[in-house]
Amino acid sequence: MCRLLAYSGDPTFMDALVCAPNNSLVRQSLHACEGKTATNGDGFGLAWYSDREEPGLFRDLRPAWSDENLRSLCAQVRSPLFFAHVRAATNTATTRANCHPFACGRYAFMHNGQIGAYHKVRRRLEALLPDELFDLRAGTTDSELLFLLVLAEMERGEKPAGAVSRVMHQTKELMLAAGVAEALRFTAILSDGQTIWAFRVACDGLSPRLYLRERPGATIIASEPLDSLRDAWTLVADNSVTTIRHGLGAVTEPLAITGPCWPVAA
Repeated sequence: MCRLLAYSGDPTFMDALVCAPNNSLVRQSLHACEGKTATNGDGFGLAWYSDREEPGLFRDLRPAWSDENLRSLCAQVRSPLFFAHVRAATNTATTRANCHPFACGRYAFMHNGQIGAYHKVRRRLEALLPDELFDLRAGTTDSELLFLLVLAEMERGEKPAGAVSRVMHQTKELMLAAGVAEALRFTAILSDGQTIWAFRVACDGLSPRLYLRERPGATIIASEPLDSLRDAWTLVADNSVTTIRHGLGAVTEPLAITGPCWPVAA
């Protein structure tokens, strides 16, 4: 599975988290400690916010550990809110359009997880997209599709947590109708440039992990602790949404999804 991190806080150079720590995201691209696969070499990406409403985006197919442009960019860009992601592809092509993060307007999104037997429900899920969002679909991944489905629900008035809950319910219902018994797992991070929403949910209770660290002026959320100070990192609860706003700290709440296939949120 993929590895990811998000930062919100006082403006900082991205290399301080992406490249420098002992267990940096660049290191995790080659030697992940807690991932299903140790190597995440099917591309990488960055999204960052600065003076403009829409995020900057840089994605490429080279493994993060061997891309000098990634290190150079991270050493020069300072941001109060940024995403980074290294990809381990699951049954979709290794192309730039399939690399995370994805962006649409002021929103950025990245995902670690999967729709079980995605090929059996892809067409039905794409049919749920309004035309204007379907036209923005550039890749073939379930991750990008879930992002656009969440945005569609938000355009109908749902808040991010409600939008994710509805999309998870719809997706699992279509999987069941198609006879798919495999799991739906959704560990994902969404931002509008001001707020980060981090989701950890799975119908089988086995969503990929997220860890949270808060320190003065900064909040970090990542697939793995970035350093050896493991006591400083808190494992985010399963079936939850964590909301992060700079200056207000992080708040984790249960994410309730209706239907008999979903665990009861704690």
